[in-house]
Amino acid sequence: MCGITGYIGYREAYPIIINGLKRLEYRGYDSAGVMLFDGKQINLAKTKGKVVSLEDKVNLEISNKGFIGVGHTRWATHGIPNDVNSHPHTSQSGNLVIVHNGIIENYDTIKQELVSRGYQFHSDTDTEVLINLIEEIKTTEGVKLGKAVQIALNQVIGAYAIAVFDKAKPDEIVVAKLGSPIAIGVGKNFEEFFIASDASPFIEYTKEAIYLEDEEMAIIKKGRPVRVRKIKDDSLIDPNIQQLKMNLEQIEKGGYDHFMLKEIHEQPDAITDTLRGRLLVDEAIIKLSGLENNMKRFLNADRIIIVACGTSWHAGLVGEYIFEDFVRIPVEVEYASEFRYRNPVITERDVVIAISQSGETADTLAAIKLARSKGAFVFGICNVVGSSIARENDSGAYTHAGPEIGVASTKAFTTQITVLLMMALRLARAKGTMSSSDYRMNLRELELIPGKVEQLLKIDNDVREIAKEYMLSTNCLYLGRGYNFPVALEGALKLKEISYIHAEGYPAAEMKHGPIALIDDRMPVVVIATSKGHYEKVVSNIQEIKSRKGKIIAIVTEGDTIVKEIADHIIEIPEVSEAFSPLLTTIPLQLLSYHIAVMRNCNVDQPRNLAKSVTVE
Repeated sequence: MCGITGYIGYREAYPIIINGLKRLEYRGYDSAGVMLFDGKQINLAKTKGKVVSLEDKVNLEISNKGFIGVGHTRWATHGIPNDVNSHPHTSQSGNLVIVHNGIIENYDTIKQELVSRGYQFHSDTDTEVLINLIEEIKTTEGVKLGKAVQIALNQVIGAYAIAVFDKAKPDEIVVAKLGSPIAIGVGKNFEEFFIASDASPFIEYTKEAIYLEDEEMAIIKKGRPVRVRKIKDDSLIDPNIQQLKMNLEQIEKGGYDHFMLKEIHEQPDAITDTLRGRLLVDEAIIKLSGLENNMKRFLNADRIIIVACGTSWHAGLVGEYIFEDFVRIPVEVEYASEFRYRNPVITERDVVIAISQSGETADTLAAIKLARSKGAFVFGICNVVGSSIARENDSGAYTHAGPEIGVASTKAFTTQITVLLMMALRLARAKGTMSSSDYRMNLRELELIPGKVEQLLKIDNDVREIAKEYMLSTNCLYLGRGYNFPVALEGALKLKEISYIHAEGYPAAEMKHGPIALIDDRMPVVVIATSKGHYEKVVSNIQEIKSRKGKIIAIVTEGDTIVKEIADHIIEIPEVSEAFSPLLTTIPLQLLSYHIAVMRNCNVDQPRNLAKSVTVE
């Protein structure tokens, strides 16, 4: 949940590191720091606040010269956000420097031992403990930096991605990984290397990258290939250099005020890219190689378990409706964070679908490992090529949404649902639970979804006008039924994430079991009331809200006349079948949250206390 950058080569390191930190701020933004070595001394600056504050501090306090350095943007775990707790951290001698993403769980035990040996600590962080442990090992055992890092990491418990610099070895950086991601960008002829939590900080410099696996470390030295070793047994690994497909345009705002708004408007293309090469309507074919190659495992499964967190969990809930409706197979949807700790009953006849935008979600990764240890078949759905989840599962499918920089997820949600729809349709046809005519009809409708999303995005200005009326609200309810109950949950999550308005989502029928007590003339209630699926029941719920003077914002199908007469505001979506409706009903809810947050002067792309990639428990 923190961002790491680093550089060693022939260019000035500071511009590369500082721009890299700006691109990684979605991973954490409560403090930031940088270390540069100018050939003679270590120059370090760190501060509470965002990277722009760090730039100011560097300009005032240190030299920004040097061809090697590391940087960090933090999401606090140990110690409050302040200058002292910010990374990088130095060892007691001042000769070693570290940046760290993750948590060292046994840091306090190690800290007490180091204190007994005369070490003093200035921060509240586990990271300062780790760098002093490395120094203690390096000094007492008389080993080089790489070996000291390896020995230290065999003593710690937890998760980490680290980059370590030693003033005595000013031409190398040591990096290591367990649980948290780290990428190494490889320059031409090994004349420069880039280090980062993902590839975005160095995409304009190189298209070649090495992604370390768990329990691997690398010694990076200019002018020679990267040396990768196993942390446990010191065995050499032949690193796999991957070709990056990301481009610079994908990670810039492209004229939009915020990444979130850009990503909302990218959804027609994102869904199209997710369908491309997989949905062949004329041939009545869905091609998902990860599914086709394991068809028997799915068809013979006793049940499907979907594990995910946050927005991906909401996509999983939509998946539950889709799979049970189309494929007629029992589905359970679990929070990955709970699944891993409740001793679940898992068998070899279970299929586990793990969903994550980043592919690095710590709880989802742990759930995957648990499921595989019990013999279950694990199918991953994620957006980031080469991510940990993509490597840990038995098979899977990418969403092809493109980089999602805004912390509040938008296009990841709709592309995850798109993949789940394709999977369910293909399995339904293979299992015989859907007729040929219905199958073809559904393929045709799925093909039309990107165009309908494009059409729906034209309501942006209308939604902005509605947002003006509710920007000062303190609470909000979201109601939906069937396939759109998860969309109500997702809409509430979006509002609370970026506007800090308390919002809750409920199945519409549950309103009478408690939430109706909250409704008064100051309570906005967003109701998804499309014409397909329980329409009459939802209309009754709307009337119950209206009789208690609640303010109703209704998402309805084009041409609706009944709800229009009752609701305070209506937002129309194109005609669509119930199973495909979440791909449309979520769009106005994303826009509503966005505009309310902007009007409240909230930081839309970097909401307080949040981070994009949750790589710690």
